[in-house]
Amino acid sequence: MSDEDVIAAMREWLEKAVIGLNLCPFAKAVYVKNQVRFVVSQAPHLDGLLEELDRELDFLAAADPEAIDTTLLIHPTLLPDFLDFNDFLQLAEAAVDEHGLEGVIQIASFHPAFQFEGTEPDDMGNYTNRAPFPTLHLLREASIARAVAAFPQAETIYERNIETLEALGPAGWAALWKAQPER
Repeated sequence: MSDEDVIAAMREWLEKAVIGLNLCPFAKAVYVKNQVRFVVSQAPHLDGLLEELDRELDFLAAADPEAIDTTLLIHPTLLPDFLDFNDFLQLAEAAVDEHGLEGVIQIASFHPAFQFEGTEPDDMGNYTNRAPFPTLHLLREASIARAVAAFPQAETIYERNIETLEALGPAGWAALWKAQPER
């Protein structure tokens, strides 16, 4: 799969699920202002992916937030197993600390088989973090703090998302991804 195809699939996911279902009320503003950086990794092994994460952490920390506010580091083939991906997150979090970016940048994780602890694989709540490919979302903590301050009752987003997805159900989720007829 080409990098362009991967990015197109991620954009579709952002537009239809994250923004379209309002799973993240903060996503639309940075997306429409083209402040989301999409980086596709083709690293053949975890060490290479960690090196790319190192570069992206440094890049995002140095970038003007008005130009690039957040980064999606996507790997279309590495870490297809969610438990392996989840284990890798410990290394990713350690990289944030090693770069001295704790409290500056945090990582959110997305995976095609994402599963919250204590849930069944098919629980609709898991779909809040299901993306087409294993993805590390690098977020500026200052941007999160500004967004949360501007959003009343930000702590309720998670519960609202689960309600939205449960109401949508598996059939509704599947319908989001059906090709739209050309007009």
